[in-house]
Amino acid sequence: MADTIYTISAFIALAAVITAGVRLIAGPTVADRVIALDVLTIITVSLIVYIARMSGRIIYVDVAMVYALISFVGVVAFARFLERGL
Repeated sequence: MADTIYTISAFIALAAVITAGVRLIAGPTVADRVIALDVLTIITVSLIVYIARMSGRIIYVDVAMVYALISFVGVVAFARFLERGL
């Protein structure tokens, strides 16, 4: 039962990746593209945790946490750049 729920959630995450990818490519403003990139990184972190769960390798959770921290710092830096505060 739990594996079915994990599989359904993976397909939902992949649909969200497609949707955010479309917004990343066709975003009318730079801010829309940055938000789409942030959404993609959040989804990627959740997919890395999903892979860690399905493969049984706990080290992937550490990779996901590092990726999330780097993504957060990158989005904050880019937002400051857009506001011309850097």
